[in-house]
Amino acid sequence: MTTILAPKYRRGDIHLFEADGAGFVYLASAGAIFALDEGAASVMAILGERQMAYGEMVAGLVEKGYSRADAEDLIRELRAVRGIVSDEIREAPLAPAAPPEDYPLQALVLNVTNQCNLACTYCYEFGADKIATPAGKPKYMTLETAKTSVDFLLKSSGEREVPHITFFGGETLMNFKLLRDVVLYANEAAAAMAKRMTYSLTTNATLLTDEIIQFLSDQAIGVTVSMDGPPDLQDRHRVYKNGKGSYAVMEPRLRKLIAGHKTRAITARVTLTEGVTDVIRIYRHLKDDLGFHEVGFAPVTDSGAQAYTLDDEGMDTVVAAFHELAAEWLAYALRGEMHGFSNVSETISELIQGTNKSHPCGAGLGLVGVSPSGDLSPCHRFTDADTHVLGHVTTGLDKEKRTDFLTRGHVGAKYECSSCWARPLCAGGCHHEAFVRYGDTGHANLHYCDWIREWTEACLKIYGTVAQRNPEFLERFAARKGLS
Repeated sequence: MTTILAPKYRRGDIHLFEADGAGFVYLASAGAIFALDEGAASVMAILGERQMAYGEMVAGLVEKGYSRADAEDLIRELRAVRGIVSDEIREAPLAPAAPPEDYPLQALVLNVTNQCNLACTYCYEFGADKIATPAGKPKYMTLETAKTSVDFLLKSSGEREVPHITFFGGETLMNFKLLRDVVLYANEAAAAMAKRMTYSLTTNATLLTDEIIQFLSDQAIGVTVSMDGPPDLQDRHRVYKNGKGSYAVMEPRLRKLIAGHKTRAITARVTLTEGVTDVIRIYRHLKDDLGFHEVGFAPVTDSGAQAYTLDDEGMDTVVAAFHELAAEWLAYALRGEMHGFSNVSETISELIQGTNKSHPCGAGLGLVGVSPSGDLSPCHRFTDADTHVLGHVTTGLDKEKRTDFLTRGHVGAKYECSSCWARPLCAGGCHHEAFVRYGDTGHANLHYCDWIREWTEACLKIYGTVAQRNPEFLERFAARKGLS
């Protein structure tokens, strides 16, 4: 008689967490969240200490009040999503497949100029992080190149019905005439193909006029303003070439923009650097005093060699403030109200969608950047960098170069990410930061792994608490984010 050994199961690629007194499991293999009742939580806890046979798990769940059928269903579900695994059973890999060579584009970032009227001391175009090689290249995009870019996007967007253009710089509004003409051209070109183009732009707001504000509102162009807070913080790094601060020029124009742009939310992006770490005061000023709809923060973590880079003490200050605003976001959500801290909003949105990234962002995948000369790059941060050109708008994407970039940037190619439970939302981090710090766009950004895990844990707990106490809010929030 042959003895058949029952396979032993252990806890899989998961992260257990508690929220509002309830147990949850986050499945790294699927980017999914499951609520655990007491019985399931106890089995998962035991699996964290030792392995269990299938029958032992079923018996344990039955003992906790499950019917045998429900226990078997739960185990089957956990096996399917790799919540539990066995070294003795070979499973098909769940890693996301590489995108096909003809993966359709969703968006272009049009760098309409590489010129700027400010000289921000931390700008990646001018500091130690600079990788662009603009010498001898056009400083402003021509209308011919811009129209060709629109045609390229529409042709490359496949069955996507709503492609998107983000206008970028330099300072985007230094080439507003082109921007206006491109929008009018793209609207007609998209309509002729039964598509609808949408738009956004990033600006420092110093060149806004009544005419520009009206156009942005009429065309429903989303606006992100790069701004670092009240006068003393804004003027620390965001200065003109003569060293003069920019706040006094921006402030009246911003108030007009926020009051006059009625069709899209106006958001602020704050760069946190040495001396600019008072997150709460910055948030209050931008959200409550100026009236931005959303405020997001980006700590400088690039090469770590610059004087303005956050040190450990500065980062600790930032993290503490992030958690304070996160608690406020949760309190708003439990009351059914929207909050403007986008660092939480964006993560909650991804958790709701069950995001499970193969790559850190859309760079080179559904999105590419276009330089003033028409060169294609993975995103705006690689614009005019000769070593990262992926093609040209007149000839299209170089499939081999695109495939090489995406293959190296795939989360499955980053050994350090393979055992990290937060990889569905991170996928190793920004390609540009990886290149600056490690010399390889496909390298995991190991310098902020602990921070990413801590922040993801905080947002998971927010999600779980709202799911327990006000699930309707998550439905409304998801619908709202889908329209933004």
